[in-house]
Amino acid sequence: MLSQSFLQLNTIFISILIEAIPFVLIGVLIAGVIQIFVTEEMLAKVIPKNRFLAVIYATLLGALFPACECGIVPIVRRLLQKGVPLHAGIAFMLTGPVINPIVLFSTYVAFGNNWEMMIYRGGLALIVSFIVGIILSYQYKDNQLLEKVAGSQHHHSSHNKQTIWEKLIDTLRHAVEEFFSVGKYLIVGAFVAAAMQTFIKTSTLLQIGQNEASSSLVMMGLAFVLSLCSEADAFIASSFSSTFSTGSLVAFLVFGPMVDIKNTLMMLAVFKKRFVGKLILYIAILVLAGSLLIGVMV
Repeated sequence: MLSQSFLQLNTIFISILIEAIPFVLIGVLIAGVIQIFVTEEMLAKVIPKNRFLAVIYATLLGALFPACECGIVPIVRRLLQKGVPLHAGIAFMLTGPVINPIVLFSTYVAFGNNWEMMIYRGGLALIVSFIVGIILSYQYKDNQLLEKVAGSQHHHSSHNKQTIWEKLIDTLRHAVEEFFSVGKYLIVGAFVAAAMQTFIKTSTLLQIGQNEASSSLVMMGLAFVLSLCSEADAFIASSFSSTFSTGSLVAFLVFGPMVDIKNTLMMLAVFKKRFVGKLILYIAILVLAGSLLIGVMV
């Protein structure tokens, strides 16, 4: 029995890693490009000064990045180190894994070519990230990065004098550093998620979710535990469609890409613990409220 459980844990652990690593690689490569090719002056011209416009801009920018939640943390860290405001960076981090075309299309297909679930998912993600971004813009004036992370920014005044080949080599070097920096948290997160999937029975969760609020909370908890990549989670959510309400399924599809075991550990490695705690609380309250509202509307 124990050997069977260990085998199951090992299988889930490896599958999570195989699913996540390609997106982490994409994320660290983009982070490397930002570090070498994007200057503070470029970002200052692109990001609006107005906090509302900055959050809207960053939120919609997520549609252009087919990044998983585990690959987007390194990108946001580099953006913040380059001077992007915290509220814009977090808004981008929350929507990037949800409203990009790959994720929305997979949601459409998973629910039998149904536009409704795709619209609910994308719409709630946009609303949650916008509100969280605005709250953070009033609450924090600095980037909330850990001192060791904030102090790790390298200043390369000679980048403009480098050849394109030298810049590409530098980009790859930064990507490798970033990969090993976040990779250990991915491994720990994947192992914890695999262990919880192995030893916590789904039937136990089903018994708890008897009403709209508790079912949404259960599905949010399940999304946190399963730590699925956002490109694949809609297919898991659709398997619960006969058991859970539309609102709770949307909660699963929005909360998971924003907060799960893997990216929580990654955020804790980058941001101050108190900030991460508040961020998760804001997201949880807003996703729960949104799912209950959808439950009333459907």
